[in-house]
Amino acid sequence: MARHIAVAGKGGTGKTTFAALLIRYLIEQHRGSILAVDADPNANLNEALGVKIDTVIADILDATKNPKAIPEGMSKDIFVQYQLAQAMVETKDFDLLTMGRPQGPGCYCYPNDLLRKHLETLSDNYDYMVIDSEAGLEHISRRIIQDVSDLFVMSDASARGIRSAGRVRELVQELQLPIKNMYLVVTKTTGDITPLQGEIERTGLPLAGVIPHDEQVADFDINSRPLFALPASSVSVQAVNSILARCQI
Repeated sequence: MARHIAVAGKGGTGKTTFAALLIRYLIEQHRGSILAVDADPNANLNEALGVKIDTVIADILDATKNPKAIPEGMSKDIFVQYQLAQAMVETKDFDLLTMGRPQGPGCYCYPNDLLRKHLETLSDNYDYMVIDSEAGLEHISRRIIQDVSDLFVMSDASARGIRSAGRVRELVQELQLPIKNMYLVVTKTTGDITPLQGEIERTGLPLAGVIPHDEQVADFDINSRPLFALPASSVSVQAVNSILARCQI
């Protein structure tokens, strides 16, 4: 079964950058096969990784609401499983599934159960599953993605951001999610973060490290270049590698 590593945090904290560089780290360290799951409704992990997606899982689940979408003679189970397989983007280094937007009104219990079972089956075929999640941990909290071993909570270098990261930990505790290791990562730092030490300690999250502001990340973003291709000299690449080595990923 894959080691499940999730990255969470509010928008703009560098969450997707961290997830993409985590995948790059695993590849460079020859850690084995990788399934990337973009579970953020604002899906852009594919852009950070430099791959194109044609189908998101939310559209597949929506299609199960319309009986006419299912070919005659095909069961709903087989239809969903087939569509989920079609939604996979495969590369030589990793595979990618994109969840897509939040679900609309109506009951999705049945397709969600199929999705959960599909991911469980897929997990057996990989060494790592890397999940780019949202601060609300929707897919993890609903147990669609299970058995998360490591959760990295991202925050920018602000007191408000640190408090938001602390609320992610509180959510994990409230939902009694069995996450083994949780870490705080402070991003976009421009100097000493000592003034934030009190806020950091109040989150109850161990500080895994900091990622300085990186002009190369901003340049890649402006020019629509995949962050996966950042040079080894990038301060973000170096910082993420150090954090992951320290956390024994």
